[in-house]
Amino acid sequence: MEIVIIILQIIAGVLGGLTALMSLSLFMQFQWPAPAFWILKIYTSALSPLFALLGVLCTTAGLTTGSIFISLIGIYNMFVFSIHVFRITRPPASSSNFEKAFGANWKNRISSKQKNHFLQTRFLLRLPVVPDPRLEQNIPFATIPGTNQQLLCDIWQPPPAIAPSGLAFIYMHGSAWYMLDKDLGTRPFFSHLTAQGHVIMDVAYRLAPETDMMGMVNDVKRAIVWMKENVKTYKVDPKKIVVGGGSAGGQLALMTAYTAHNAQFTPPELQGKDFSVRAVISLYGPTDLKAMYYHTNQHLTTRSTPGQPKKKAPTKMPEWVKKSMGKDYYRLKFDKGFVNAGAFAPLMGGHPDEHPDAYALFSPVSHVHSGCPPTLLIHGEHDLMAPAKTTHFLHSRLAEEKVPAVLHILPQTDHAFDLILPKINPSAHNAIYDVERFLALQVKTLKTGKKVAKEVEEYQLDY
Repeated sequence: MEIVIIILQIIAGVLGGLTALMSLSLFMQFQWPAPAFWILKIYTSALSPLFALLGVLCTTAGLTTGSIFISLIGIYNMFVFSIHVFRITRPPASSSNFEKAFGANWKNRISSKQKNHFLQTRFLLRLPVVPDPRLEQNIPFATIPGTNQQLLCDIWQPPPAIAPSGLAFIYMHGSAWYMLDKDLGTRPFFSHLTAQGHVIMDVAYRLAPETDMMGMVNDVKRAIVWMKENVKTYKVDPKKIVVGGGSAGGQLALMTAYTAHNAQFTPPELQGKDFSVRAVISLYGPTDLKAMYYHTNQHLTTRSTPGQPKKKAPTKMPEWVKKSMGKDYYRLKFDKGFVNAGAFAPLMGGHPDEHPDAYALFSPVSHVHSGCPPTLLIHGEHDLMAPAKTTHFLHSRLAEEKVPAVLHILPQTDHAFDLILPKINPSAHNAIYDVERFLALQVKTLKTGKKVAKEVEEYQLDY
């Protein structure tokens, strides 16, 4: 019996101790370059409900075996991870929520049909099972002028039993502008949205060094035009097209949405086409490239500074990550390394002090105007790549222009949080909760941004 107790104490002590050490990452805001710590943090956050449960089991084991130390470890884990889950599943702040953006009656604008597959709460133990969508992969949507290169996308359509909503969501994956691909960690997200009748266009845009930032923005605009030309095929209303994306994809989505009528960003072969969109969604997308340059320490990792040692940038993923990804490691171009991933100097033609106009030109915050479409901004407070403070600033600029905008900052949350274990990840569920309601608003209401802004202003005065 004593041997069993000792073994139980060892198992509980080791698991509880490791979990307690992992919890420390939740309180830290890491700085680039720190890919291993970043991955540790987002996995720790994604598994936080399980770790809270492990804390309960550890506490029970300690009490059962008479170990106060193990009980204290269990109580710590139970408390810390439960508080973390509570914090990352809270709604947006009152100053930037849906009521502030769309008025007190915004929920009444959403069709009852849209609510059938809504998440009922911001925290679930697991995403609900939904009908299987119809998926077509590697569909050409454009050919780059002067070449034979075709741009590809995946099209996700609602299941046969689900009525089309008429809305298309064009999504750009995260890439650091240099790597990765469509269909990366988004299948649960897309399946959930197609169950609400939406069509998803998952775009594989060109990356550096094959093209520059203008080329990437042009590719997104090509995707918009293609979808508008194929609305009958996919039962989409051309006035209900929303663009969005994560990380670099979020930045490209914002740039495209805010420059719909800016000829400087129009692909040469698409002059005169309509690039306007109904709304835009950014998941932790960079909004100020100069600020991101310094936030990611590129002034130390990509150039020599007198009197300061040059930090060594990581050149590849940790070996354990490579093994866990298997063949996808190469398919998603992780083998290219991290030397240039996210590096602005080669992409922008120099550093911010050398080419300030280029950094401003491709910063979404530079293109805010009263005609911008409604915007949803979701960002992690501890984002080590795209600073959350610049997303705050973008939201304030949109508010000044009376553009309906929702800002949701998730505490203790880092970059790309929604792509890790999304079926059980509390922060991913919270983001989906916001996205599905934001998209549903674009299906139901036909009001323009100015009309919504006027209604919101009247609501705020009454409030």
